[in-house]
Amino acid sequence: MSEFSTAYKLIKQFKGDAYLSGYGVLPRVGELAGGLGKRAALVRDVFPGSEEYAAAIRKSLESSGAEVAGVIDGAAPNAPREDLFRITEQLTELQPDFYVSFGGGSTIDAAKAAEVLRVLGGSIDDYFGTGLVTEALKRSGKKLTPHVAIQTASSSAAHLTKYSNITDARTGQKKLIVDEAIVPARAAYDYEVSFGAPRALTSDGALDGFSHSLEVLYGAVDKPYYGLMTEVARETFRLALTYLPRVMENPRDGEGREALALATDLGGYAIMLGGTNGAHLTSFSLVDILSHGRACIMMNPYYTVFYAPAVTEPLRLAGMELARAGAADSAVAEMSGREAGMAVAEGIRRFEQRVSVPTTLGEVAGFSHAHIERALAAAKNPQLRMKLQNMPVPLTPETVDDYMGPVLEAGKTGDLSVIKNLVQA
Repeated sequence: MSEFSTAYKLIKQFKGDAYLSGYGVLPRVGELAGGLGKRAALVRDVFPGSEEYAAAIRKSLESSGAEVAGVIDGAAPNAPREDLFRITEQLTELQPDFYVSFGGGSTIDAAKAAEVLRVLGGSIDDYFGTGLVTEALKRSGKKLTPHVAIQTASSSAAHLTKYSNITDARTGQKKLIVDEAIVPARAAYDYEVSFGAPRALTSDGALDGFSHSLEVLYGAVDKPYYGLMTEVARETFRLALTYLPRVMENPRDGEGREALALATDLGGYAIMLGGTNGAHLTSFSLVDILSHGRACIMMNPYYTVFYAPAVTEPLRLAGMELARAGAADSAVAEMSGREAGMAVAEGIRRFEQRVSVPTTLGEVAGFSHAHIERALAAAKNPQLRMKLQNMPVPLTPETVDDYMGPVLEAGKTGDLSVIKNLVQA
């Protein structure tokens, strides 16, 4: 039995034949895009070696009978609004039958949102929230152009999901479109492309995938998909915890790169089953000082303690995988409530240290109390309400300061004792 057979089975169950992944798959992108149209636009990241990969994509599309009408530069990290508007204008000029994005999460997210603006118009703020694109499409009778998303980094799984994160650089605040209408029609990921990823991107991306599955698992208790989510989470945790240290030591570890790609794709499966919550919500207010994946993993230990009385079984699952990786004590399997939460939080922080990730916001250059104030304000914004509602211990705008405030203070100092539990064990 293959080391990765369970992961591949779950991903096949998730995406079926609409997803092409593995080593050496870029020459088959034209085949994947078959039937979507004759005129394509390519939105692509620029990084060392990217021209060669983009040429392979173009050749494959053309050999399958599609014309590449134009090539558009992708987005900077966190998909700034300025890049979104530029990509929208260029797609509008090209009027493609379908479009291909080739990049990390930011470029794929910007391409998704650009197509929304191209077709529906208005302000991007009109679509932040859940299901608002679908509502606008129904009212207008319009359709979005098919999207083929090609991933370049094991991280957000933007190529597989209904999410588009866009950042306002002036305010340092990220907001989110959540809508089934923006799920790419087809997706691909050639693992070879990830070999050149810098160490920080590798660790942050893998830990973003870990955070996706952890947060959705916490919120899945008593939901119909909880059983499936435990399968997805267990495999995500196993792959990320086992293989990330290996890849950090040897970036060209082919088996390790495959494992991290599978782990982060499973994180994408997780966020299509349920939603992320507190750590992701806070990460949206830290974009000026931290990458997304790093912000999420850094905040998850503190939210873990806050949620603990409501998520004993998920804590035991996560704790046992951390124990297998040597980051936690196996006694966590017998713990419950806040005790289990403290053990898992400490295990996550030990693993962070192992892969050179800070464990407190106070260690991060540029961090100030203004970030806490921004995060608390964002949590009360109706456009981000879904993150509060996804919490296993849901908060309201009225309770954010009393309960999220101490979580953020703990995140600053590392002192878990200041976190208050709304639900008692």
